[in-house]
Amino acid sequence: MKALTFSLFALLSIASVRAEDITVKVNGMVCSLCAQGIQKKFKAISSVQEIKVDLSSKLVSIKTQNANDLADDKIKTIITEAGYNVASIERK
Repeated sequence: MKALTFSLFALLSIASVRAEDITVKVNGMVCSLCAQGIQKKFKAISSVQEIKVDLSSKLVSIKTQNANDLADDKIKTIITEAGYNVASIERK
């Protein structure tokens, strides 16, 4: 019984700690300095594994360690404080 309980707990723990891909449409980015500024802000967050900025499509792609590590409000705050506007946030 203890082994079964432990196995279920381990499976639930693994399921809750999953990476998440977040795509953010950002208005106002026009140059490589814009991209570097946004990348720097997100790289400072320990749960962010990867950050990519595509200026031509105005998309910021974020990969987190855990799906619950980066709330939409925090994403919006970081981008807004950097001087840009968030058009949309999509999670996969």
